[in-house]
Amino acid sequence: MTAFLQQLPALIGVVIGALGSYLAVVRGDRVRFRREQEARWDERRLTVYADWAQALKRTVSVDYRVAAHLGNDPHPHPLSPREAAPLLAEAQSARDPHGEQLIMLGSPAVVAKGQEWVLAVMAMERFLREERRDPEAWRTLLERQRDGRDGFYAAVRADLALPPGHSGRLPLAEA
Repeated sequence: MTAFLQQLPALIGVVIGALGSYLAVVRGDRVRFRREQEARWDERRLTVYADWAQALKRTVSVDYRVAAHLGNDPHPHPLSPREAAPLLAEAQSARDPHGEQLIMLGSPAVVAKGQEWVLAVMAMERFLREERRDPEAWRTLLERQRDGRDGFYAAVRADLALPPGHSGRLPLAEA
């Protein structure tokens, strides 16, 4: 029995070591799983953010062309409101599902900035539906839309912990 008692501290040390090793592995696995899961969700959110922005940008691109037709924008490829109607309807139909994904997966700050951007685009669409010919008012709407886009992208970068990026703004040409 004395031999057993002499080896008992070593045996307890082995058991504690094995238990500690097991707990360290389990904890490491949990941390790795959590980190991988966060990375997957970041990838999904980035995809949702990019898809929604691209869908909204399709609307903006058509708006530029209609504005050029009305004499408000220098876009080189004008498009009449009648010709633009199906393109705008298609762009909006494509944008709506992406908007739902944005609401579902986006952070509250990104969704709020996205709403600001889309409201600016809707104001541009309303201006064009009225077939207004006012280049100065159009420039104001265009700046509001650009500010909305900048705010959205800044919120996306903050949400995904990305470094600041370029605004993508080109100087506005005279109409």
